[in-house]
Amino acid sequence: MKTNIVRKNRKPKIQLLHQYYSYTGFYQFIGATLKKVAVPFVVLVGLILFLEYYVLDFHSLFHETTKDYSPISVFMIFFTSESILGLIPPELFIAWVKTLPDPMLQLSLLALLSYLGGCVSYFIGKTILSIPSVKKTVENKMKKHITNLKKWGGLLIVVGALLPLPFSMVSMASGIINFSFKRYLLFGLFRFLRFYLFALAIFNIMN
Repeated sequence: MKTNIVRKNRKPKIQLLHQYYSYTGFYQFIGATLKKVAVPFVVLVGLILFLEYYVLDFHSLFHETTKDYSPISVFMIFFTSESILGLIPPELFIAWVKTLPDPMLQLSLLALLSYLGGCVSYFIGKTILSIPSVKKTVENKMKKHITNLKKWGGLLIVVGALLPLPFSMVSMASGIINFSFKRYLLFGLFRFLRFYLFALAIFNIMN
């Protein structure tokens, strides 16, 4: 009888998770992050629209910019950027692949390289653990990411994969705290969705 009463009073798991994320500030974090990335993204889209319609043709621009480099070289530059702190905005490369033959195939390759770049960052994080002096310095600089990852786990990896955040930083933090690599690979798959969604917007602008 007592067992039945306990079961009836037990809150659903989804409700408990909601309470936990509310208590730990996850929703506030998402809201603050969206505010931070919304303005730069709107500015970027506005700039692309302005340049495309009033100043230049993006196909000509990217052709002139990359004519001295093979597509493989540009892809390697992108992979390096995605592996080391996401130094170059992926949106620029998404716009670039629109100018190539079979852009959706090239976009998929871009997404795969970003996903693999995150894996490299993950193992960089794990390697850091074996170098005490470097580990301490990096942990201090990435304290916020590490703290949030410990609180929210895979959900933060999903957020990092989807939103215009430094995905490599979240990936590196995952390696530093020894987050399950199998689970990291699973949550990191949302990186593909991010590229397809952003391409949907950017490709339409460039038509």
